[in-house]
Amino acid sequence: MINNKDIIESVQYNCNIADSRSASNYTLCIYLLKMREYYRWEKNLAFNEALPKEDIGNWISAREQLWNDLDSRDYADIEINNNRYSPFDSSGINNALIPHNLIYSGGIGLNGRPHFFIAELISRTSVDEQNIFVSGKELARDLTAPPAMSHEKTIYIRRESLRRMIWERLEEWRWKGAENALSRAFQYHDLDNSLEDSLDRMTEQESDVLLYHEIGEIKAGLQLGEQWHSMLSILPRSAGEFMVRAIRDHIADCCSTLPMLIEMQRHASLHFYFGNFNAMRREIFPSLYSAYDEWNVNGNDEELFSIAKKGAQHWSGVAQQVLSLFEQYQTDCLEHIVALVEENKL
Repeated sequence: MINNKDIIESVQYNCNIADSRSASNYTLCIYLLKMREYYRWEKNLAFNEALPKEDIGNWISAREQLWNDLDSRDYADIEINNNRYSPFDSSGINNALIPHNLIYSGGIGLNGRPHFFIAELISRTSVDEQNIFVSGKELARDLTAPPAMSHEKTIYIRRESLRRMIWERLEEWRWKGAENALSRAFQYHDLDNSLEDSLDRMTEQESDVLLYHEIGEIKAGLQLGEQWHSMLSILPRSAGEFMVRAIRDHIADCCSTLPMLIEMQRHASLHFYFGNFNAMRREIFPSLYSAYDEWNVNGNDEELFSIAKKGAQHWSGVAQQVLSLFEQYQTDCLEHIVALVEENKL
C-alpha cells in the first residue's frame, strides 16, 4: 500500500511553490476570481454555496504569506514506497500510482510555468499510440488548473477542472447577460433548475472536445518541432506572443477539433467552442467566427467546414514562416512575426 496522505501533501507543496512564483503574473481582477474558486475547491464547497467574504479575505492573506515563505524553496521529490522521483517524472510516478487508481502530472505550461496535480483516475485508454488519462476528483492542484494538457504522447483530461471552468463561464455569462455563443451553448442544458446534473452532462460532452483539441496539439507539435518551443521561451509576454500561441491553437483545432464537431453535428459544443474563442484567435482568424455566425443563422455548416479546412493549410504555412523569421532574427524576431501575421489574417 502507498501512503496517499504523504504523497498528496508533497504534490500540494510543489503546487504552492509553483503558485508562489507565478500568482503575481495575473491582473488583479483575474487573480481574485481565481482565488475565489481556489478557495471553493480547497474548502470543498458546492458551486451554488455563497462564499463568506471575511473567511475568503483571511484565507487569501494566509495563502499569500505561505507563498512568500516558499518563494525561494526548491521543488520536492515525490516519495512512493521508499522510491524517490523528480516531480517532473510523471511517467515514473504514474507507474507507481496507476495501480492505486491515482493519476499525476508534473510538467511545464504557458510561459514556462510548472503545473502539478494528483487526482483520482477515472479511465486510461490509447488512441493512435497516445495515452489518454481521464481524472476525476483532484486531491492536490495549482491556482491555475488547466482542464486538459498534453506532453509528448500523453494527454490528461481533468474533468473536475473542466467542470469548474464551465461553471466559471456560466457565472461570467450570467454577470453580462448577453446573447452570444455561450448563452446558446447553455440553452441546451437546464442549468437554472438542475445545476449539478447539467454541469455533469456538459463536462461529459466537452471532455471529448478537449480530447480532440489535445490530439490536434500533438499533431501541431510534431509539425512545428522543438524550435517552436525554443522560440516561445524567448518571446516576451506581448501581443506577438499571443499571436504565436493563437496560430498553434488554430492549427490544432482546424485539423482535429472543428472537423469532429461539424461532422458529428455537435451543435451545443460548437457554440461552447466559439464562446471560448479568445480575442487574439478571433482577431487573426475573423473569417472563422464569421462562418460560425452564418451557421448560427442559416444552419448550413458547409462554409464553416470549408473555412476550417482552409485554416489548417493556411496557419501551417504561416507557422513555417514564423519559424523562418525566428531562425533569421532570433531574439529580434518579434516585430517581424507581428508584421507577418498582420499581413496574413484569414
